[in-house]
Amino acid sequence: MNPRQACLACLEREPVALLEAALWIAVEHDRKVEPAASLAALHHLQGQVSTSLPMLPLTELAQPLLRQLNALGFQQDEYHPLRPQAALLDKVLQRRRGQPLALAILTLELARRLSIPLEGVAFPGHFLLRVPGADHLLDPCGGRRLYPNDCRELLARQFGPHITLSADHLRTASATQMLQRLSRNLRQLHISNDDHLAALIDAERVMQLGPVQVSDYVTRASLYQHLDCPQAERFDLEHALLLTDDPVQRLKLSEQIGKLPTVTRSIH
Repeated sequence: MNPRQACLACLEREPVALLEAALWIAVEHDRKVEPAASLAALHHLQGQVSTSLPMLPLTELAQPLLRQLNALGFQQDEYHPLRPQAALLDKVLQRRRGQPLALAILTLELARRLSIPLEGVAFPGHFLLRVPGADHLLDPCGGRRLYPNDCRELLARQFGPHITLSADHLRTASATQMLQRLSRNLRQLHISNDDHLAALIDAERVMQLGPVQVSDYVTRASLYQHLDCPQAERFDLEHALLLTDDPVQRLKLSEQIGKLPTVTRSIH
């Protein structure tokens, strides 16, 4: 079983092995990564955390869990420009720095092991957590509580004041959706660090975890352009053209396709 197959197999387990799946993503980029070693480190971390949690009902332990992780050094990676290690879970465990989603995946795994109810929230731009039924969300980077006004402020900081908070921004994320978002994050980080082959690995995983967006096809087409694969680029641009309803984007995509070399097929 190759790393991609191992990753997908983790999604078929009951319960889903989300963190292990994320570790197999790391293996795709570095075959020296050993998921078993990272899981052993997580077991040690679980022991550290569990002995420091207060005697409270399980439904009240999510925030103390996050605060304890923060006290142990787990924080948002503020390095600029951000590197792929901020989203590779083996590196996040080693460095104790990561993107909000990576920290959330780690926290969700510990919460599952400790029977603390917790779920991921697919908030745009900054992944969040929630105790089911609670009237607030939790920031995986330290455990701060976020109420609706806090979420509006966070959304405005990420995308500007013209974006209105909606129920869609607060939807629960499945394990597959979290892995797809992690893959998109890694894809962008590898692009930003000029590693187009690594980004292509992530782009293909995004497609496999589906459903995909127009931007996923456009991004992969751009990677194929960098890697001088015009026929694969054409395939993705044509699929993006079929999916988009934006007339401006349709025109732009048509122009891009028109500039690609035509396929010549011989008849035998």
